[in-house]
Amino acid sequence: MFANATLRTAGRRVLSAASSQTTRSASSQAFKRTSQESRKQLVAATMVACGALGLWANKSQEEELETKNAQCLWGSDKKAQAVEEKFATYWPRNIMILFGPPGAGKGTHGPKVEDLLGIPQLSTGDMLRAAVAAKTEVGLKAAAVMKAGGLVSDDIVIGIIRDRIREPDCKFGFILDGFPRTLVQAQELDKMLAEEGACVTKVVELQVPDGVLEERICGRWIHKKSGRSYHVKYAPPKSMKTDGSGNPIPESMKDDETGEALMQRPDDTAAALVKRLKGYHGETVPILQHYKPNGVVSQVNANQGMDGVWGEVLEALKRGGK
Repeated sequence: MFANATLRTAGRRVLSAASSQTTRSASSQAFKRTSQESRKQLVAATMVACGALGLWANKSQEEELETKNAQCLWGSDKKAQAVEEKFATYWPRNIMILFGPPGAGKGTHGPKVEDLLGIPQLSTGDMLRAAVAAKTEVGLKAAAVMKAGGLVSDDIVIGIIRDRIREPDCKFGFILDGFPRTLVQAQELDKMLAEEGACVTKVVELQVPDGVLEERICGRWIHKKSGRSYHVKYAPPKSMKTDGSGNPIPESMKDDETGEALMQRPDDTAAALVKRLKGYHGETVPILQHYKPNGVVSQVNANQGMDGVWGEVLEALKRGGK
């Protein structure tokens, strides 16, 4: 309405000016030619002004319509929630597996993927400890096995994952970190997901040459409670101090956010790494071969700067990404 009123007012003013100019020019033949030119200029100005105002009015009406449409869809929390529930019910869940040898950067890029997609990253160790603490049925079974000094069976681990992915934060999907570790576990995972009509939708492997990993692993320190990872060379904590040989002083290694002490994993040593890498390659290659026929496997060069790695991860996450 405002745009239309403005248009009419501007038109009247410009046309009135043209009329006045015409009246004055009629009283003197000497200024006739000048007045004609003036009228042409005023008419041209009127057309330009009207055209500009018309475009502005149309744009305003379009923007108002878009706003109303957006409000119709997202105007209330109830409607937004309805859209989310529809998406969660009828669209397939985004189920990812993140692979990488020790030190490849899963702890760095996994949380970034989690934030980007809004789905949780699930660690088998964390899920196991949570199930034991909550004293769920499978948690009690796992606790009994661990108390006896045994290894938790695949059936128990699958049961823990089944319970965890039924929680609300997993309704759009989840990221598995540290599972499956064997081809048998991958097959059991597929069977469990198929029971609800789901499947693994993306497998991302972070690739780093074995020779590069020793420096990464042996310089790594972690904050146990949060899982935040630091490195004496690439990402040192703010508190780090070194001795005369350039080695970090353990007492100075503190978490940036909490100030709590950092720790090194017992297996973050050169000797342990050789054994871990041998196990990783022997177990992971068959799993990747298992999922490749489904067209969901992507490899990322993780032996480059963090920005470069993240760029490749983003490409891998896209539909049809490789």
